[in-house]
Amino acid sequence: MANDLHTTGTEPSLTGLVTGIINDAQELLKQQVALFKQEVKDDIRKTKEAALALSVGAGILVVGGLLLCLMLVYLLNWAVPAIPLWGCYGIIGILFAACGSALLYAGKRRLESFNPLPDQSVRALKENVQWLTNPK
Repeated sequence: MANDLHTTGTEPSLTGLVTGIINDAQELLKQQVALFKQEVKDDIRKTKEAALALSVGAGILVVGGLLLCLMLVYLLNWAVPAIPLWGCYGIIGILFAACGSALLYAGKRRLESFNPLPDQSVRALKENVQWLTNPK
C-alpha cells in the first residue's frame, strides 16, 4: 500500500548531522596527515638521492685533488732532471676533478629543484584546523 508510507524517522536528527560533520572532519584530517607523511617520505627519498650524488662527487673530487697534488710533486721532480711522470698524473687528476665537479653540480641542482617541506599539505592542514577551531 502506497498510502501507508511513514515519514517519521527518515529525516536525520541534528545530533546525527553534527556527528556526521565531525566524522567527516576527522576523516579529512586523517587523510591530510597521511598525505603529509607520504610527501615527507618522498622528500626524504629525494634528499637521500641528492646526498648520494653529492657524497660520490665529493669523494671523486678528493681523489682528483690528491692526484693533482701528486702531480705537483712529480712536476717538481720534473723540474729537477728526471723522467716526467707528472703529465700522466695531471691528466688523471683533471679527469677525476672534472667528474667530481659534475656530480657535485648535479647533486646541488637536484637539491635546489624541490622544496623539502610539503607546503601544500601544511597549508591545507592549517586551513582545516583553523576551520575546525573557528567555523565561521
